[in-house]
Amino acid sequence: MASRSVNKVILLGHLGKDAETKFTPSGVSVTKMTVATNRRWKDMQTGEWKDETDWHNVTGFKMENYAQYLQKGKQVYVEGRLQTRSYEDKDGKKLYYTEVIVDELFLCGGGGRGDSGPQVTDEMYPGDAAPARTSGPVSMPRSAQQRPAQTQAPQSSGHSSTPFEAEITDDDVPF
Repeated sequence: MASRSVNKVILLGHLGKDAETKFTPSGVSVTKMTVATNRRWKDMQTGEWKDETDWHNVTGFKMENYAQYLQKGKQVYVEGRLQTRSYEDKDGKKLYYTEVIVDELFLCGGGGRGDSGPQVTDEMYPGDAAPARTSGPVSMPRSAQQRPAQTQAPQSSGHSSTPFEAEITDDDVPF
C-alpha cells in the first residue's frame, strides 16, 4: 500500500521588509522575504485579549520581475511548501533553517494604516512610516514565475491600475 503525504502552507500576512533578490551562479533568481501573521486569543486566566505575531521565512524562485512590488508592509497571500535545510556554522555546530518555498504568490493590496486587514503598526516596523496601499489585488501565478522577462505580455493601453492587470485571469483567483 502506497502512503500519501501533504506538505502545504498557506499564509496571509504582511511583509516585514522589502524582498531581497539574488542570483545563483547558474542565473536563477532567488527572492527572500519575511511574512508576519497575527493571531488574537483570549487568556482564560486573566480574560484579556492578547496578540501574537509569527514570522515566516519565505523563498521564491524566478520572481525577479515581481520583487520590486514586494515591499515592507504589503499584504501577501502565499501558497507553498515547508522545507528544512541544515548547515554547519563556523564553529561546526549543525543548525537548521525552515522556510516556505513559494508555489503561488498574490499581492492583496493591503498594507498601511486604514486597511481593513491586520494593522501594520510602528511597533511592528520601527523607524519607518507604514507604506501606502496598492490599488486592488495583484497576482503572480506560478506560470508567470517561470516566464522569461523578455516574453512578458504587453501592458494594456494606459487603463491598467496595476502592472500585472493584462496577465490576470479567472484561474489566478485563489478561491
